[in-house]
Amino acid sequence: MGQRGRKKGSNGEKSRAVLLDIATKEFAQQGYFETKVSTIVKKANVTQPTFYLYFESKEAIFQELVDLFRLKLTELTQQSRLGTGIDLATVPDKITQGLAAIFRFFYENQDLTRIGLFVSHEAEKIKQDLAKQMESNLIVEQKNGYFDQGIDMGIAAETLVGVIERLTLTKLFKGIRDPDELAKDIVHIFFYGLRLHK
Repeated sequence: MGQRGRKKGSNGEKSRAVLLDIATKEFAQQGYFETKVSTIVKKANVTQPTFYLYFESKEAIFQELVDLFRLKLTELTQQSRLGTGIDLATVPDKITQGLAAIFRFFYENQDLTRIGLFVSHEAEKIKQDLAKQMESNLIVEQKNGYFDQGIDMGIAAETLVGVIERLTLTKLFKGIRDPDELAKDIVHIFFYGLRLHK
């Protein structure tokens, strides 16, 4: 799905960026079916032919947003994998940093996140892929001696994705917890559980 029309660096790039920005808000707030190209172009203050210079259809602009979300989330999840030779005492902090980066991306791109995690018909597949990627990370980290060998990392990954999805809506987007606080809360529960520590 290449860009249509004008070359990079032209004023057209700005029009394209504005169209993407407005489309992101519309899809996130109205849903796919309720969003109309006519509404997007009106809010962008461009003509409908201008829209079609850059995007073949409503489906094409929506798919570009979904692909952008998936690509960034995959990149952040890959970057969060712990390398070898890490001091065990620092493992919770390292995991917190990786998780906070994902939450920061969600927080700074709330409409895009709503599209990727909730609105898109691919949302469930994106979450399944996230769980698989996290499982892969956790298995490598388990082999490197960072985690208990008896833990089923498939269950751990699915649990983590469920926690991320729910807390994004109930705490992050509502401003109750910032990305760093939320990551710390989750890692604390995962590492130390709910039991009383004396």
